[in-house]
Amino acid sequence: MVGATVLFAVSSAIAKWQVAIYPVGEVMFFRSFVSLIVCAAVVLPLEGFSVFATRRPRDHLARGLSQSISQTFSVLAFWLMPLAGAIAINFSAPLFAALVSIIWLKERPGPARWTALLAGFAGVLIVTNPGADSLTVGALFALANAVMYGSVTVAVRGMTKTESASTLLMWQMVTVAFFHAFLLLLGFQWPSPIDAVMFIVSGMAWAIGQYLWTQALLYAPATAVSPFYYLLLLWGMVIGYLVWGEVPTVGLLIGSSIVVAAGLFLLWHETQRRSAQLASTMADGASQRSADQDARPPAFSLPPTRQ
Repeated sequence: MVGATVLFAVSSAIAKWQVAIYPVGEVMFFRSFVSLIVCAAVVLPLEGFSVFATRRPRDHLARGLSQSISQTFSVLAFWLMPLAGAIAINFSAPLFAALVSIIWLKERPGPARWTALLAGFAGVLIVTNPGADSLTVGALFALANAVMYGSVTVAVRGMTKTESASTLLMWQMVTVAFFHAFLLLLGFQWPSPIDAVMFIVSGMAWAIGQYLWTQALLYAPATAVSPFYYLLLLWGMVIGYLVWGEVPTVGLLIGSSIVVAAGLFLLWHETQRRSAQLASTMADGASQRSADQDARPPAFSLPPTRQ
């Protein structure tokens, strides 16, 4: 997970650097296309084209469209505001996911979840510092990305019941690259050799980061590795200061701390709730099996005595 955060930060920093030189559509397409090539080189030799077999192509297309828009908003936010600030706002995606679950999936939130949501959104307000002239276009793009990413997270939660991780990954890479290709119509500029290498490095870093992030969740419970994901904010601060001279403000430090704390609390709370539900389900199943066994006639019985 630590390796994934480093690669995500590097890829985001390269995108921030290049979107100031090249059209945003070109930056997004090259990153998506290179990521697709890297993932295909790893997945297809192992699973073949059967990895694309699915009964939910419409859901995959909708997810790919949402993620292509979300990622574009994210890169625009990196371009228009400090790197660490955009990352901090992006961390509010789990809060929006929880809110969407309440509205869309009709989940019943308890006081703990409501408290975490309100505290987290207060942290977002501190980071964005809304005022007469202070709520920048970059912050709006970052918020839009967080809302869309949170919504996609809720949608994917249902898709994991029928789709494998490899199928979800490859459909995501193909559809995102496909939709980002249309952004090339907005402008294209031939990159210099050095910039072309940076495009490739950005796409490879993004793809390998996705792989490491997935592996982290396979090797350990989410509650054990997810907290390390927030190191992405630290790397963003370091890169932003070294490359662009971006000094974190007090509001950014306080607000991002609140957002991170709210996200970690939501993660812990949801894990505890699901563990309790699983334990209750297993207990109910054991009780039902015990009752069935008690009601079942014995396998061997003596013949009834005659009167």
